[in-house]
Amino acid sequence: MGANYVYYLGEVYACTGQWSQRVKLLQPLPGVFERLLEEEHLVTLRSTNTLALTYSNLGRYEEAKQLEVKVLNARKRVLGEKHPDTLQSMGNLASTYLYLGRYTEAEQLQVEVLNARKRVLGEGHPDTLLTMSNLASTYFNLGQYKQAEQLEVEVLNARKRVLGEEHPDTLVSTNNLALTYSSLGQYGQAEQLQVEVLNARKQLLGEEHPHTLASTNNLALTYSNLGRYEEAEQLQVKVLNSCKQALGEEHPDTLVSMGNLASTYSNLGQYKQAEQLQVKVLNARKQVLGEEHPNTLVSMSNLALTYSRLGRQDAAKELSHKAISIAEGTLGNQHPHTEAFHRVLKAM
Repeated sequence: MGANYVYYLGEVYACTGQWSQRVKLLQPLPGVFERLLEEEHLVTLRSTNTLALTYSNLGRYEEAKQLEVKVLNARKRVLGEKHPDTLQSMGNLASTYLYLGRYTEAEQLQVEVLNARKRVLGEGHPDTLLTMSNLASTYFNLGQYKQAEQLEVEVLNARKRVLGEEHPDTLVSTNNLALTYSSLGQYGQAEQLQVEVLNARKQLLGEEHPHTLASTNNLALTYSNLGRYEEAEQLQVKVLNSCKQALGEEHPDTLVSMGNLASTYSNLGQYKQAEQLQVKVLNARKQVLGEEHPNTLVSMSNLALTYSRLGRQDAAKELSHKAISIAEGTLGNQHPHTEAFHRVLKAM
């Protein structure tokens, strides 16, 4: 099987969300190219970069990071700091830092890449818009929602103009803006955009594609925020079952779905069902992401609230204090997560 055919088949797997098949296909390539060419040959670096992106889509962020650091350092040496491929590597590593909860490191790299791409490619170039979108996601995770909104609106308008309303990148921007509206409490605007994205993704990608499932999950979360818990539950059960089948029990997206369903059970007063799922999510996130990852801390605080509702106040307060202590050290006192954890403790 030729290398070009392998890459072509890999792209087919990526477009259909078959990341496990893609990683099996691509894993041998960097080693093959290292033997045939050399470790820092551009073809070898390209294959290593593609494998890193596949690891990232499988939620294997530490493995992705190791490869991305290797490729970035090599491209800096071979191509220089400002070469488009070097900037691509920098952007990829920044995205992985974002997934790992290392938001400040992600922001530093993204600002550097954005400034370079604006200078070299121009403000409206798709790569510049991609970097702007990624930086907006970092601002969102840092709790800087107004800065995120400002960038997201700019990117969305540009993508609609250049790519069209239903281009996958435009849909990503619409989805991101909806999440920011939700975090700002603008649930009606969030719902409107999320329904639009979900319908488009169902038509373009199919019901079971990971992006479609993510859209369904986001809409369910908005329903929950609007107090429409039965509608949220119905969607979340469907998404969780699909994620388990397509991605596996411990994939980060599966854990997000499980955590969201648990919160809905809690809002419906089904505390034992909520507890069962939340314990599972917390243990998995500790193992996969680490105890200090923001998503792990959210799981701690959610479980603490459920313990409190079940009358287990000592366990609730102990876990809540732990989440707050770690969050203050890693996210800071002003981060929305830290403030939310304090509100949970105060409500006990």
